[in-house]
Amino acid sequence: MDFYPVVIEKLIEEFAKLPGIGYKTAQRLTFYVLNLPQEEVREFADALIKARGTIKYCSVCGNFTDTDPCAICSNPNRDKSVICVVEQPKDIIAMEKVREFNGLYHVLHGNISPMAGRGPDDIKLKELVRRMNGEIKEVIVATNPNVEGEATAMYISKILNPLGVKVTRIAHGVPVGGDLEYADEVTLSKALEGRTEI
Repeated sequence: MDFYPVVIEKLIEEFAKLPGIGYKTAQRLTFYVLNLPQEEVREFADALIKARGTIKYCSVCGNFTDTDPCAICSNPNRDKSVICVVEQPKDIIAMEKVREFNGLYHVLHGNISPMAGRGPDDIKLKELVRRMNGEIKEVIVATNPNVEGEATAMYISKILNPLGVKVTRIAHGVPVGGDLEYADEVTLSKALEGRTEI
């Protein structure tokens, strides 16, 4: 039995596709949008379309950007001898909030997870190895402290150590099983301070 017109049901279905949004929340979002003035709905839709059309990945680090290379990679004041490896672009924002790290980043766009069918070739590891140009002195692995993040960190250490690059891992101030984006600044700051070589 259909409770809503087809266009409303379709909008609910689209909102429900977003991460962390269930059917009830999708309903609330749908009715909220339907009650907005037409101009605000247009601005919302335009913002989505513009973001999707202009945001791309940095050709150097893989972060989201509207210019290539991104603002971090093209900043002459960043320490170009240190790269912090993260799983997703959102993790860079978490690290930048700490204001303790002044190096460069590399986004893997995932982690190694045999259970999910993701191996080393499914993430941006080859691109990381290509960045080892003799200037890089240290690679800080800041993958999430879960089984997949640890496996990824170990693999990175295995492929970079023979290249003469110091590979360190952020300390476990971040709770095991947690995600970087949810860690507070103090926890991330302590994790960076207590990193260890792997």
